[in-house]
Amino acid sequence: MSSVSKPHEIVERALELSRADGCVVIADESSSANLRWAGNALTTNGVTRSRALTVIATVNGSQGTASGVVSRAAVTADELEPLVRAAEAAARAAGPAEDAQPLVEGVPASTRFTEAPAETSSEVFADFAPALGEAFGTARAGGRRLYGFAYHSVTSTYLGTSSGLRLRHDQPSGTLELNAKSGDMSRSAWAGAATRDFTDVDPEALDADLAQRLAWAERRIDLPAGRYETLLPPSAVADLMIYQQWSAAARDAVEGRTVFSRPGGGTRLGEKLSELPLTLRSDPAEPGLESAPFVIAHASSDAASVFDNGLPVEATDWVSEGVLSRLSTTRHSAGLTGLPFAPSAGNLILDGGGKRSLEEMVADTERGLLLTCLWYIREVDPATLLLTGLTRDGVYLVEGGEVTGVVNNFRFNESPVDLLGRATEVGRTERTLPREWSDWFTRAAFPAMRVPDFNMSSVSQGV
Repeated sequence: MSSVSKPHEIVERALELSRADGCVVIADESSSANLRWAGNALTTNGVTRSRALTVIATVNGSQGTASGVVSRAAVTADELEPLVRAAEAAARAAGPAEDAQPLVEGVPASTRFTEAPAETSSEVFADFAPALGEAFGTARAGGRRLYGFAYHSVTSTYLGTSSGLRLRHDQPSGTLELNAKSGDMSRSAWAGAATRDFTDVDPEALDADLAQRLAWAERRIDLPAGRYETLLPPSAVADLMIYQQWSAAARDAVEGRTVFSRPGGGTRLGEKLSELPLTLRSDPAEPGLESAPFVIAHASSDAASVFDNGLPVEATDWVSEGVLSRLSTTRHSAGLTGLPFAPSAGNLILDGGGKRSLEEMVADTERGLLLTCLWYIREVDPATLLLTGLTRDGVYLVEGGEVTGVVNNFRFNESPVDLLGRATEVGRTERTLPREWSDWFTRAAFPAMRVPDFNMSSVSQGV
């Protein structure tokens, strides 16, 4: 934009243009950098930048307050006023918003609201790329081929409202996915990592782990469907628990529609879900997993309300020492349910006091399965949160404390809430990449988990 090229200026100008009773403007300035490789050689790299603007107009009427939301990318100066008018028109055409609340006031302004957005560049890979090159050489010498990609993004979000809020949050996110194949391409293994800046990612260590998995896969064992003692690595535990958290809205539970609904009415708050001292929590200030300390809602849903934009997001225990202690709420659903305001957060951590590594848990397994990751997770029954999905990129048989070979993949049917009650051990909590949800949720720390009777419902031909 010419005269309003800076994000905070765009926000201010949109608010000036507004004729609505209330207005919220969210400007997201993003940049990303990526590396891709195949067959032990870099193939592509690039840097991109983008801008998105969301205008939320609120209009008061005799029956309540309506809201209109319009979001567009790459908005120019000439398009700014039409965007504001479109949001106002959407509000006037809508009925009263069920979640209507007064716009937030009284939150201190961010000190860097008027500064330029944070950016990433190819420099984020300055230390990672040479280490990746070393991993290529090691893999080549070992007869392996490495494939994968590294992606880093930074999004600066500027939030302004007609009620006086001026808030900003910078969110870096990074993911690494590394796949190793044997020289004849008959065996494959996967590893992934989440990071804020790629200074804590070691591709050579990941390649060494993949080499071990390819060696395990030299022996193939076919197993039937059934219930097996299973070791879930942190990535798989994260994917299941994230889905559980997405399903933990208080209003849905009160209305009897979820696994957290109590038979006969009410919720399961206060109920013991696990005999293990498991605490599932979110904290915007968690070191290495920092996320937005205030609500950023581009649209209203069961889990978020545009009227809550700017409200503080506090550290919250969702499950505390095995007991269900909090369900997520907006201000509106908190009022409906009589429960405390508890907005969803941008990270999730599970800790059960475990100290052992996954390798140590394997060494203590007489016979069971070791998973790599899960994928294609879908909900079967919301009343029990029964999920189905597939194993992927390596299921290994453990016998006598050692991995003895790779087995076929399976389809599973399990409820993460039920798993909490049946788990007999968790390892130490570590940062992990939730593979299934890595496009939406990367700030996670979870332990490995031992389940004595994980339900492998059928054999799958998946990879």
